[in-house]
Amino acid sequence: MKYKQIYLKRGKEESLLRFHPWIFSGAISRMDEGIEEGDIVRVITDQGSFIAVGHYQIGSIAVRVLSFRDITIDDSFWKSRLQAALDVRMSLGLLCDDGSRLNNTFRLVHGEGDNLPGLIIDCYGQTAVMQAHSVGMHVERMAVANALKKVMGDRIAHVYYKSETTLPFKADLGQENGFIIGGSTENTTTENGLKFHVDWLKGQKTGFFVDQRENRSLLEHYAKGKRVLNMFCYTGGFSVYAMRGGAEIVHSVDSSAKAIELTNQNVALNFPGDSRHQAFCDDAFKYLDHNDQKYDLIILDPPAFAKHRGALRNALKGYTRLNIKGFERIKHGGILFTFSCSQVVTKENFRNAVFTAAAQAGRKVRILHQLHQPADHPINIYHPEGEYLKGLVLYVE
Repeated sequence: MKYKQIYLKRGKEESLLRFHPWIFSGAISRMDEGIEEGDIVRVITDQGSFIAVGHYQIGSIAVRVLSFRDITIDDSFWKSRLQAALDVRMSLGLLCDDGSRLNNTFRLVHGEGDNLPGLIIDCYGQTAVMQAHSVGMHVERMAVANALKKVMGDRIAHVYYKSETTLPFKADLGQENGFIIGGSTENTTTENGLKFHVDWLKGQKTGFFVDQRENRSLLEHYAKGKRVLNMFCYTGGFSVYAMRGGAEIVHSVDSSAKAIELTNQNVALNFPGDSRHQAFCDDAFKYLDHNDQKYDLIILDPPAFAKHRGALRNALKGYTRLNIKGFERIKHGGILFTFSCSQVVTKENFRNAVFTAAAQAGRKVRILHQLHQPADHPINIYHPEGEYLKGLVLYVE
């Protein structure tokens, strides 16, 4: 197939020679007529040489590169990329049917980390939830879903497309969330032997924060005999792991009544009638203000404080303020799990915010673990922007 072409300004191919998968609008000198948003285009240097093929989109990131080879983007392309992604997950042992460690919850495609920029696919049992973050991936959604079914075989029976909130509003695509293959009301998935209801219809992201799986497992090992507070609990993932780890009590807090309902459902699914757990619908700062020195293990996992670089300064203030509250309220000898999922906040930014909070709270603090996103959320070495989740496990004297 002959694709229309986009031509770069002189010297603007340098990042592409380093295999960075984004081309910014300011790097483009001209375009063939008739290129529409979501089209596949060939990218040409000012010297007339081919350098990449990718999806065109109106905006700051004008092209998301699909390949640095001059190939046709067809069914075999999608199938080969999805097979490569599955091979990685199989090598990690994520699809596990071993008794108490049964796991059928994982991320199959993580955008640029799997050389499929603009595409996210999370697997929950026999349902895959697919999310497009570019117009091009939206256009190709059925080709991707059909290739996914071929690659996954009977592991996946249903594909739910959830992109209403992730695609550019101005693109006016009229997209709707819904099943594009199959259809099921069964929304229970298993992660490391624990069961969770996943709200892919109305929940955040694809319905569950798959990226905290390994950090939840780590928390389980610290929970025995502890009084645990899970702030911003959402689905109650950390709470359920803490209970399996032998926590004395577990309190879950979220400002969303729907999140509290989902947390209670997930606790009941794994520990029916267990009186160790209570959930509270409340503002995080207000709750911490009224509960001093009650807890010896606190989890602070807030939503992203910064969606773009312009919000970075205020975000860092927010992380500092939140962690001050955590340090002030935790018992002496307590353990604090604290996170940032804001992509524009670097590890150094976050660590400095937590350092400032510890100093202002007047607590002696030691770093026990430095946390990050799991291996099924891989980072393309040529795209460091893909590293978004960072966390610290702290011993607070």
